[in-house]
Amino acid sequence: MSKSIFYHAGCPVCVSAEHDILNLIGADQVEVVNIGEDRSRISEAEGAGIKSVPALVTPNGNVLHINFGASLEDVKG
Repeated sequence: MSKSIFYHAGCPVCVSAEHDILNLIGADQVEVVNIGEDRSRISEAEGAGIKSVPALVTPNGNVLHINFGASLEDVKG
């Protein structure tokens, strides 16, 4: 993986964190995935070790849970 992946669910906490991450890291270095809109990627997020969103997966696979917006279980519904 050459880019970080930022997963979120579209809530205000997540959108705010998305803006901060893009400003800090750079939009060209981060893939943004809104799993609230693209539910097909929830299993990918789970496989990466994400427990709650917003979360950032670094290029070497570390998961950084940024700020608690919603648990992945809540997003799955």
